[in-house]
Formats: sequence, structure tokens, C-alpha cells
Amino acid sequence: MKFSVTKEALLDGLQRIQNVVSTRSTLPVLTNALLETTETGLRLTTTDLEVAIRCEIAAQIEKPGATTLPARRLAAIVRELPSSEITIETDAKNISTLRCGSSFFKIFGLAKEEFPAFPSFKDAKTYSIKQHDLRDGLRKTSYAISVDETRYVLNGILFSFKDNKLTLVATDGRRLALFDSDMEFPQSHERDFIVPTKAVTEIQRLLGEEGEVQISVAENLVSFEVAGGQLVSKLVEGNYPNYRQVIPGEAKERITLEREAFLTSIRRVSLLSSDKTSSVRLAFSKNNLDITANTPEVGEARESMAIVYRGRDFSIAFNPEFVIDPLRNLTNDEIYLELIDEMSPGVIKINTPFLYVLMPMRVSV
Repeated sequence: MKFSVTKEALLDGLQRIQNVVSTRSTLPVLTNALLETTETGLRLTTTDLEVAIRCEIAAQIEKPGATTLPARRLAAIVRELPSSEITIETDAKNISTLRCGSSFFKIFGLAKEEFPAFPSFKDAKTYSIKQHDLRDGLRKTSYAISVDETRYVLNGILFSFKDNKLTLVATDGRRLALFDSDMEFPQSHERDFIVPTKAVTEIQRLLGEEGEVQISVAENLVSFEVAGGQLVSKLVEGNYPNYRQVIPGEAKERITLEREAFLTSIRRVSLLSSDKTSSVRLAFSKNNLDITANTPEVGEARESMAIVYRGRDFSIAFNPEFVIDPLRNLTNDEIYLELIDEMSPGVIKINTPFLYVLMPMRVSV
């Protein structure tokens, strides 16, 4: 195998795939990237046996072939090279020589045959959605994924294809983020499945702002394919809990808040919230919101915001990080905070199909 490629193209490709590389694998080949020539360029692939990703980059092919090379080491080498053409040549023993300007490297690789086969998706159900819409939905929900490994069905995002709508749901039991996007697919394609956290992270790197992504789902695998790239992941086994039952009923108060001002106020006040109790109190009075944190032996913080509010005086406490997460990942100028009482979950909404349910904290006054 022999090919030439620009530094920029090769580095971009390696950066897109290297995060999937296994760091503690007992199989040496799983720390490698598979390099294969194609009719149009070079295809790069990595896998950790749970998630696999590949992308294509432009390259001048002199001699077709394939090999596997240490992914992170190759990326580190390419990153330090001057911005000029790189030539890589591989012999029959999978020893590759890399030349770029005055630089020369000899890298020992492993045979293509040792690398796991990329999964195929025959008879899979397929869906098409705009890349921007899926990227937007994942950004608005992925921060709520549970990190508790004992609740493994919550270690990912639920993809629910029903009633010509994709619903994305993430929850850790204390808060829940939900996003809806309209799309068209046959009724026979209605299905729920859970995409694990690592795959969700890598999908967000893969997605762009233009074009569509094709989602294919088989019995225990899902594929996300865009122009020039594809990610395949095993699905989380198990049934996702009934998330609809935790969404509160009709709110007694619906308060409009300026998102950026609310976010910065919560962030500042939370600097004096205790690591143990970690709460901020929202106290509502006529046309005013007081945000406070009080920690014995540390101190007290208070911010006031002028708001439009004519309801009864009351207060409710939340974990500040759980309030900050959605505010940081939304782009709307205004958000709506819906409340029932001091002990019921609060709900953050915007003008598009999204909601965020947040459990209150019991804090002594």
C-alpha cells in the first residue's frame, strides 16, 4: 500500500476516530486504526468492540492495500509534522514508512485480518433526519444521562420513534430532559432503543450543521451515517422506565425568565452553596426573584432579578448544577419555569418541543 495525503486531511480524520480507541484492551489491534485505500481516497476505522467509527478522507492512491497502525501515536506524529504532503508506504510485513519533508518515521503495524470486521446492517430499519436537528436534540438532553453504572438502562439516551416523531430522553432519576423532532417513517418502523453514553458523545462529534444523517437499527446495533463518516454502536439492553409519569401536570405558576441573566445569577450564587447540600433557593415575590445560597461556616450569597410575577409569595430549592445544565445548552433568549408548589418538580420549557423536569430539594430554612 502506498498513498499521499495532506497533513490537514489525515489529522482531521484521525481526530474524528481516535476517541473510540480502546485504552485498556487485551487485544493489541484494538489500539490501532485500520487504514484502507478506496476508489476515492483513504478510509480510517477504529473500534473498542462496543463502538466502531470510520470516516473517509481524500488521498492520492499509488498502490491499494490496508494495514493497522497505532491510532494515538500516529495522530501525535501527524500533529507535529509540517503542513505539507505526507506519503505513507506499507510493506508485506505491515511495516509502514511515513515521509513528510525532511521527517521520516518507521511504524510497526498489524495485519488488517486481525482487525474486527465492521458490522453490516442488512434488513435494518432506517430513518433519515437532519443532522442539525439530531445534533440539537442530543445537546439539549445528553447532560442528563445517568453516570450511575448500577442503573445501566439510564446510561444512555432513549431514542423513541413513534407517531412520526423522534423523542430523545435522558434522565438520572433526579432530573429529566426530553426533546421532540417531527419526521416521517412508516408505522412498521416504530421502535424504542437506548444508545449508550460513549456513542452519544461520538455522534455529536460526527454530526454537522448541513445534510442528513441516516440512522439504521438492527436487533442490538445502531448505525449513524453521514457523508464521509459512520458510527456503529451496541445498544443498551433493557427497558427504559416510563418517563411520561414523572412529567408534572398543569402548573400553577408559569414564569418567563431571561435565560442568560438567570444562568449567570445561578452560577454566581452557587459559588457559596455547600458541596454536601448543594442547593440554591429561588424565592418569588411580586415582580421579583431572589436567588440565595447559605452555607454555615462559609457564607451567604444573594442575587435579585426583576421579573414579571403576580402570584403568591413562595420559595423552592434546586441543585444549582441541575439548573445550570439546561440553561447552558439552550440558545433561546427566554425560558419558562413552570411550578406547582415547593415540593413538586419544576419544569423548564422553551418555545420549541423541549422540556426539562427537575426535582426540588428539601432544605431547612
